[in-house]
Amino acid sequence: MTDNTTRLDHVVLWVRDPVAAADFYEKALGMAPLRLTEFAAGTEPFPSVRLNDETIFDLMPLSMAERMKMLPGSVDSAGHPVNHVCLALPGDDFETLRARLEERAVPVSDISYDSFGARGLARRSFYFRDPDGNVFEARHYD
Repeated sequence: MTDNTTRLDHVVLWVRDPVAAADFYEKALGMAPLRLTEFAAGTEPFPSVRLNDETIFDLMPLSMAERMKMLPGSVDSAGHPVNHVCLALPGDDFETLRARLEERAVPVSDISYDSFGARGLARRSFYFRDPDGNVFEARHYD
């Protein structure tokens, strides 16, 4: 993928049973499961399903809630239908966004490296909240 316009990368959904959720999304919605075998084997923390060529849904087990430490209070998102929304941007836009947030005193997380997403491993990512408390991840692949 060479088009680096801003787009939706992935949505993380809290689910009680990731295997059952993947089965539903595959069979009811026609979405292809990703990393399901690895999740079942215990080598990946959660499976995903592919929405389209560019977007996936991560199926996050509720049992992972206590490990959500990317921002203070992130654990409180458990029980809500969505954990966070991820935006994939070109590298320059990634830097610009982070600078804009910091200029406005919006707390941002540390930068993470090589996290899995819809297009494979993203080079860098970070998290922030909107004024309503919704958690967003910004990342870039280039």
